[in-house]
Amino acid sequence: MERRLFGTDGVRGTANIEPVTAETAMKLGRAAAYLFKKHRAGHHRFVIGKDTRLSGYMIESALTAGICSMGVDVLLVGPMPTPAIAFLTKSLRADAGVVISASHNPFEDNGIKFFSHEGLKLPDDVEREIEELIFSGAIDQERPTARDIGKAFRIDDADGRYIEFTKNTLPKGMQFDGLKVVVDTANGAAYKVTPMVLRELGAEVITLADRPNGTNINQYCGALYPEALQKAVVSHHANLGIAHDGDADRVIFCDELGKIVHGDQILALCALDLERLGRLTGHTVVATVMSNLGLEIALRQSGISLVRTAVGDRYVLERMMKDGFVFGGEQSGHIIFLDYNTTGDGLITALQVLAIMEKTGKRLSELASCMTVLPQVLVNVRVADRQNLETIPGFTAALSSLERRLGPQGRILVRYSGTEPLVRVMVEGEDFTVISGVAEELADTLRSAVGPGPKAVGE
Repeated sequence: MERRLFGTDGVRGTANIEPVTAETAMKLGRAAAYLFKKHRAGHHRFVIGKDTRLSGYMIESALTAGICSMGVDVLLVGPMPTPAIAFLTKSLRADAGVVISASHNPFEDNGIKFFSHEGLKLPDDVEREIEELIFSGAIDQERPTARDIGKAFRIDDADGRYIEFTKNTLPKGMQFDGLKVVVDTANGAAYKVTPMVLRELGAEVITLADRPNGTNINQYCGALYPEALQKAVVSHHANLGIAHDGDADRVIFCDELGKIVHGDQILALCALDLERLGRLTGHTVVATVMSNLGLEIALRQSGISLVRTAVGDRYVLERMMKDGFVFGGEQSGHIIFLDYNTTGDGLITALQVLAIMEKTGKRLSELASCMTVLPQVLVNVRVADRQNLETIPGFTAALSSLERRLGPQGRILVRYSGTEPLVRVMVEGEDFTVISGVAEELADTLRSAVGPGPKAVGE
C-alpha cells in the first residue's frame, strides 16, 4: 500500500504545508491515540517533546488537542532530544511518545514521529494503520465527552530525569575532570542537556550554537557544519569537539587536532572497547550498506563481524533486536547502544567516547586510528524512472567486471535514492584514482540506459 503521510522517519515536510499542518497533526494525534488506547488497558497518556523550531508550538498544540479529544492525557516536556523522548516514554509508563522535529533539516521544515510504549519507532504496518484511520474516516465519530476528555500536563523535571539516566550509563564514579570539550548543539534540542551533563561530570565546556531562537536550528552549525567546531577545538586547545544535529539523536566528533572523526570511526573504537569488556554480543556490529569498508576491515582484524542493513537507523535497530545484537549505527553518527537506549542517542555516544578516553588515557586521534578510512567516491545519476537495476542493459556485466577489478579491498554499492530521482553509485577502495574511474565507468553505463539529464554531483 502506498504511504500517504509517513516517510522513512515519520511525517516530514515544510511546516504549515501538508502534511505538516495543524489539521493533519490533529488527525495524527487522534488516530494514534485511538490505536494505542485500543491496544493497552488502564490510564492512557502520551509524551510529547520537540526541538527548537518556531513551528513546534503550532504542531504541539494541534497534536495535544487531537490526543486529548480521544480521551488520552498528554505529558509535555518541551524541547528535548529525540532519544530523551524514547527514554521518557518508557520511564513515565506512557502508551506512546511523540517527537516534533525535522532533525538536521532547516528550520522551515518540521516533522512528527512516534515511539511505542517500549521506546521503539513504529513499524511500517502500524504507521499504515494510522494512515488508514485518518483517510477512511473510521474514527470521525469517536468523541469522548465530559470527564472522558484527556488533559495536558507539563513535566517540569523531564530534563533532570534524562540527565541522570545518561550519566548512569557511565562506570560508577567516573568523572571528566581536566577534560576540555567544545560542544556545538546546533541551536537544537540538546542546547541545555549536553553542556549541563558534561559540566556536572567535571569537564570544562565551551559551547557553540546553544542559543536557539526558533529559526537558527542547524543554521551553519551542528553536525552538518562542523567547521566552527574544528576551529574552536584548536583555538581553545581542547581535548575534543562534539556536534549534534537538531534533535541530538546523532553526534560527530573532532579530535584534539581539529580533524573530524565520523560515525564509522566511532563505531570501530566503541566496538573494540565493548569487545574487550566482553559486552559485544555475538562479536558483531550492525551498520548500513553505506559504512566504510575500512570499518569492516578493522573489525575483522579483531574477530568482530559486521552485519549490514539498508540505510536508516530504524533498519539497524530492527536487525539488532532480531538477532540479539547490542551495538550498531550509521556513518552519519546515529549510534545505538541497545543496553542503554532504544534509538540513536548523541549524548550517550559522547559519554561513551569520553569514558574510553578516560579509561585508556588516550587522545581521540589515537583511538580513531584503530580504523583506516578508505577513499570513497559517490556519483549520482539522474533517472527517468526506477527500473530494476538487474534488468538495465549491460549493468550486471559491467558491475561484475568492475568488482573483479577492485578485488577484496574494494566495494561497489548501487542504490536508488529514497527521496530523489537518482541512482547513487558509491565505490570504495585503496586508490582514489582507481575508484574514481570505476565509479564514472559504471555511472556512464547507467546514464546511457536510464538517463535523462545531467549528472548530479554529490549528495
